Amino acid sequence: MPPASSLSADQLSFFEANGYLVMDSFSSAEEVREMRDRMAELVAGFDGANSAVFSTKDHRQLKDDYFFKSAENISFFFEEKAFGDDGCLKQPKELSINKVGHALHELDPVFKKFSFSESVASLFSSLGYKRPAVIQSMYIFKQPGIGGEVVPHQDNTFLYTEPRTCTGLWLALEDATMNNGCLWAIPGSHKKGLVRRMIRDENGTHFDRPSPAYDQKEFVPLEVKSGDLVVIHGDLIHQSFENLSPASRHALSLHVVDTEGCEWSKDNWIQRKTAPEPLYVS
Repeated sequence: MPPASSLSADQLSFFEANGYLVMDSFSSAEEVREMRDRMAELVAGFDGANSAVFSTKDHRQLKDDYFFKSAENISFFFEEKAFGDDGCLKQPKELSINKVGHALHELDPVFKKFSFSESVASLFSSLGYKRPAVIQSMYIFKQPGIGGEVVPHQDNTFLYTEPRTCTGLWLALEDATMNNGCLWAIPGSHKKGLVRRMIRDENGTHFDRPSPAYDQKEFVPLEVKSGDLVVIHGDLIHQSFENLSPASRHALSLHVVDTEGCEWSKDNWIQRKTAPEPLYVS
């Protein structure tokens, strides 16, 4: 009998047709609580001295050495709207952080336990990966009142392999609704290919072409409960709106690529000094 997180034929068919899949109750309430408690400890120990502001609108962080080094560190990024005109935080530190990333899966034992779990490995085995590896991990807060918008994008834009192999895992650590900034996606948009790439060079990063305009009527909301997992094809167009509600929307995001039979692009923003540890070798 296959593990519980192995994908059924119906699930695989839905994912192939739509470019996303919601897996109910992927993580238990205890696992979710453990990750949330651990992140609260990390934030409590963060003194704010080394950090950056994260934005998907102006991408200000993408010329920042702190951002580039975050590929192999646990780094802290503030919300755009966290600061007042005086440059000081307008609310407590724990309500001001946009995300923590991008190597939680390697450097923190609680997040590593989830990332390298049999459930995650089984999922990628179902998807046909030969030597999958988590290339980045993020704890996303979507803070109440100031949680920033994530504009429409494809994950392969930022994490490109040839051939393309990026798949995103988005684990809800709180209920995600239309009120507090759930994911939205255009079903089937992954079949239209990659729209643009972000290129890293000696000057920082740039996009090789402008982002197209999208018809918001094509997006569908992916409302999920705490513990549910959203599997996201690397070419799927997805987004989330600003969180103007009084409720946060914590989530853990992993991005996984195959490291066998494909090549990591030398102009991706992530250029690691050490190779990522695979989830398994087929």
